[in-house]
Amino acid sequence: MDWDKLRIFHAVADAGSLTHAGDALRLSQSAVSRQIRALEEALGTTLFHRHARGLILTEQGELLFDATSTMAKKLDTAAARIRDSEEEVFGELKVTTTVGFGSLWLTPRLFKLYEKYPDLKIDLILEERVLDLPMREADVAIRMKEPSQADLVRKRLLNIRMRLYATRSYLERAGRPQTAADFRAHRLICQGPNVAQVSAGAHLVQQLLTQEVHSMLTVNNYFGVLQGVLNHIGIGVLPDYLAVDFPELERVLPEVESVEVPVFLAYPEELRQSRRVTVFREFVQDEILAYRRLQSGEPGVE
Repeated sequence: MDWDKLRIFHAVADAGSLTHAGDALRLSQSAVSRQIRALEEALGTTLFHRHARGLILTEQGELLFDATSTMAKKLDTAAARIRDSEEEVFGELKVTTTVGFGSLWLTPRLFKLYEKYPDLKIDLILEERVLDLPMREADVAIRMKEPSQADLVRKRLLNIRMRLYATRSYLERAGRPQTAADFRAHRLICQGPNVAQVSAGAHLVQQLLTQEVHSMLTVNNYFGVLQGVLNHIGIGVLPDYLAVDFPELERVLPEVESVEVPVFLAYPEELRQSRRVTVFREFVQDEILAYRRLQSGEPGVE
């Protein structure tokens, strides 16, 4: 079977359009169309249904697309391994994690990784949706629950809890609550109940709302919640990993907190030998260790 025709077929199937595939491949629409027709003739079957809105794969086309997708994934993996070397680390690494952890904890620390590997290109994908690692939507994931997908290497990094924080300025002005019932005199800052989030945080918010909270600010991610707290708007529900990097946060009601939330790092089994994945994993583990030392007040960490 002609590999070049399969490459063009895969691009068309992925784009759903001859024009878009041609743009990606730097070929004319007519050239792409001729290659698809030639492949269909060679296989003796129709691979696409044509209609006004684009192209839809036939049943036979779906079978071939599954095969070319597997091929493309394996070729990407092989290319990554070939590019990686024992002495140098370069190329792209797609990392996905939540908006809060990625923007507030991971990104501020990445300069240390770039200092060691300046040619590394990190594509950081911050969203609550769990990306499909085996299908290479990302290379590495840091998630607030153990991944359920098969064929993943996974490592538990740490456990976190959702706790209550405010600034000293706010508490001096509004008063320090002594019990959960005192919350009715304060403004609660949290993620909205319908926002995708860690279930432990949502459960803690639900518990607090039973105290007849009269004023609230809801935000769809922890970055926004943190900004509200730092600007003295009220008391926020935030992950405890922020307390080290934001010393202006003062914990409120220490007895009120969520259950533990495990944080996992995961990547596909086929990337186990990738140097880029290895250096990123080691970097995160080192930063977690430094964070734990700061959290516990151990000496020797700046």
